[in-house]
Amino acid sequence: MTSTPTPIRRKVLLASAAAGAAAFSSSARAAGRADADGPVKVVYHITQGDAQASRCLGNVRNHLSAEPTAKIVVVGNGAGIDFMLNGAVDGKGAEFAGLVGGLASQGVSFRVCNNTLTNRKIAKDRVLLDAAIVPSGVSEAANLQYREGYAYICP
Repeated sequence: MTSTPTPIRRKVLLASAAAGAAAFSSSARAAGRADADGPVKVVYHITQGDAQASRCLGNVRNHLSAEPTAKIVVVGNGAGIDFMLNGAVDGKGAEFAGLVGGLASQGVSFRVCNNTLTNRKIAKDRVLLDAAIVPSGVSEAANLQYREGYAYICP
């Protein structure tokens, strides 16, 4: 048998819920997960190759147009690193290096998974100069999301 809370009990429950939400919000902000005063932080995670990378880079361009102060990191692992290799071209034959370089000059950070390089036997000197090599792409994306409060987007 369920009882309907009395008006006083309802007020106590609502006040408790509001206090809990405020505490959670404060702890999230303290952990860097919700800094309303700072720039939006986003990690774009690429895992599926050049078609996904093309979509992602278009999204990043649009994102920066709408919000120039956004702090954006693009992390690639698996086939998602291919566009960050020297000589990589998109579906129209344009080299990715120019677009990556242009976005990097606007503050976008590009990160390549070393595990992928090792597993696929790709020399590190093939990675674009505008991209940094990180030990693990998956770990990098998770750390940015969890520890540094980045929103996660997988286009």
